[in-house]
Amino acid sequence: MNFQDENYSPNTSFSFFPPAVKHLLIINGLIFLALGTPVFYQVLMEYGALWPVGSGLFYPWQLITYMFLHASFGHVIFNLFALWIFGQSIENFWGTNRFVIYYFLTGMGAALIHMWIGGGGAPTVGASGAVYGILLAFGMMFPDRYIMLLIPPIPIKAKYFVMIFGAIELFSGVMRPNSGIAHFAHLGGMIVGYILIRYWGLKGEKEYY
Repeated sequence: MNFQDENYSPNTSFSFFPPAVKHLLIINGLIFLALGTPVFYQVLMEYGALWPVGSGLFYPWQLITYMFLHASFGHVIFNLFALWIFGQSIENFWGTNRFVIYYFLTGMGAALIHMWIGGGGAPTVGASGAVYGILLAFGMMFPDRYIMLLIPPIPIKAKYFVMIFGAIELFSGVMRPNSGIAHFAHLGGMIVGYILIRYWGLKGEKEYY
């Protein structure tokens, strides 16, 4: 697929809230508010969360809907903040159509890898798999941009930031399999993202200077 294809070309102007990121933020926020009511919570969790295949509660559409459900305020804030911080640059650089395809494919791939490795009996929720895919894309597209760490407060290049996060998720997934966090879903989003970027033949920022 050619990067310069008219349907997959970069956005013509930079936006802090490009269309896909903006709508994803709004939809995730509204659904999180809906989860605060008992009736909606029960329906959304039963039919929208990603349940194990053998549980009798799994439906194919959950590979998508689980990305819009979050377990806590901290969970949704972290994911949406990361989606905005890294996603805006990727959507502006790639264009909205490619960004949307990438987002959902990485999220679905993260779900499948999580289920394959063994997701346990509890349902899985959250956009983290897709967000980690976006993080991987940021590191590959803008490898030499600096990201400010919070603890300790030092700048680090995006490519090293992504490597560190990937290593942490791999270590955590192996050493703490029962932590209640879907570490292999996070890794799955990064793996699927890497495959897509290589398949599409996308090049990083400095290659356009």
